[in-house]
Amino acid sequence: MEEKVKKLLERLQEVEALLGNPDVFSDQKRYKKLSQEHSRLSELKDIYNYYLKTNDQLIESKALLLTEKDPELIEVINEEITNLQNELAISQARIETILVPPDPNDSRNIIMEIRAGTGGDEAALFVGDLVRMYQYYGNNKGWIVETISTTESERGGFKEYVMSLSGQNVYRFLKFEGGTHRVQRVPATEASGRLHTSAATVAVLLEPTDDDDVEIDEKELKIDTYRASGAGGQHVNVTDSAVRITHIPTGVVVACQDERSQHKNKDTAMRLLKAKVAEKKRIEEEKKRSKERAVQVGTGDRSERIRTYNYPQNRISDHRINLTVYNLDQVMEGNLDEIANALIAFYYQEKLKS
Repeated sequence: MEEKVKKLLERLQEVEALLGNPDVFSDQKRYKKLSQEHSRLSELKDIYNYYLKTNDQLIESKALLLTEKDPELIEVINEEITNLQNELAISQARIETILVPPDPNDSRNIIMEIRAGTGGDEAALFVGDLVRMYQYYGNNKGWIVETISTTESERGGFKEYVMSLSGQNVYRFLKFEGGTHRVQRVPATEASGRLHTSAATVAVLLEPTDDDDVEIDEKELKIDTYRASGAGGQHVNVTDSAVRITHIPTGVVVACQDERSQHKNKDTAMRLLKAKVAEKKRIEEEKKRSKERAVQVGTGDRSERIRTYNYPQNRISDHRINLTVYNLDQVMEGNLDEIANALIAFYYQEKLKS
């Protein structure tokens, strides 16, 4: 850790020199990037100095303990040692967090796609529960949550639900939600009280920005229009307002029927299409760099799970980090921070090791 810190403190001097260069100041994009790096490295310097000072105090206190005979003073010194050890651990954790470069995508807006997997009607109801959980979480964080597209199920819930979330650190807190979520509970329609297992898949897509190179050629699109329908085949309207777009080069297909205007449905579908094409491109680039990549969305089968929601036991388990908590009722009300922070901390450590 000390070697990494020393290298970064040398970099801090370089950054300070660059920020004083008039040529850098005239390039506002570069200046902003260097200013952010300077802020991060300055924070590292302050915390590291505090860490060294605390460590020196701890060494002195331990040395004093070896020579002290007074029981009352020994008790005071022991208490001070405990406090200093706690401060040292907190400082070290903060240093390790700063040592991992921040993900430039942390505050990017996302599109979240939730689909019913194994389990029929119960899976569709579970999709509805997950949608509600993420919407509550977004509201708690002060994010903007917008519905993009929905496909309702005949008995409640959704076969598919697509929404966008935008705000501070949206991607940071939700990027690890992609995968298969499994639910275990007794359905309201189950007369015998038998426990059912269902699944839903979640995909987290970065919404492309103006800086992203996502070019969609209209000539490479197949656009179909059809009559929008709701759950049970009830027609929403009698015009062909629903839109399905196929991107021929990648095979990506999106559809939107929520708006009454065909034009609005096409705009929304294009927004989703760009996000999916960008994600496909990103995955291909990652595969070139590394052969190992966790698949974000599987088939919705029970075996490909990342998390289990057990209602009878009020238990939620994240299988990637062996985390189990017994506050499922609170999590479903949007209190996701404990799980999100545990996942962030775990992947930070993994990144630090690498």
